[in-house]
Amino acid sequence: MLCDVCKSESACVFLTQIVDGKMQKVNLCESCSRERGVTDPTAFALADLLQGLGAAQDVEQLAGRGQKCGTCGFTQAEFKKTGRLGCSACYATFTEGITSLLSSMHKGSSHSGKVPERQARFVEKEKALKELHVQLRQAVKSENYEDAATLRDRIRQLEVEA
Repeated sequence: MLCDVCKSESACVFLTQIVDGKMQKVNLCESCSRERGVTDPTAFALADLLQGLGAAQDVEQLAGRGQKCGTCGFTQAEFKKTGRLGCSACYATFTEGITSLLSSMHKGSSHSGKVPERQARFVEKEKALKELHVQLRQAVKSENYEDAATLRDRIRQLEVEA
């Protein structure tokens, strides 16, 4: 199999990325992979390498705006080069570009994978309690005190359950 970049050498490095459920592969020879920093994890940005994908274009747009993190001084150009952020404040600084980048690379920007069963029950309970509190506030605001009392009792019941 030939290198996708130089199209002359035999490929020995194989990279795969799944975007919108479609698998994209890049095959590189040793010299092209070295040139692109594949062997050096700090200089490797898969989005740069996978040209033609939405992710690469988003990174390009992100780098073009010239923003800089107020906490660590990390720039978008550095993010484009390394594919990494400098600190936790960078997420807030570069939110717009990161969100579009993640959306093009994944199904969404929030985790919805497997969770331990015990944790899932806790999260469901917390979600139900929040919803009941919202309904309770609305019932009190609209002076519907009978419904408010029922909602209050359901909240207390959920809070008592282990």
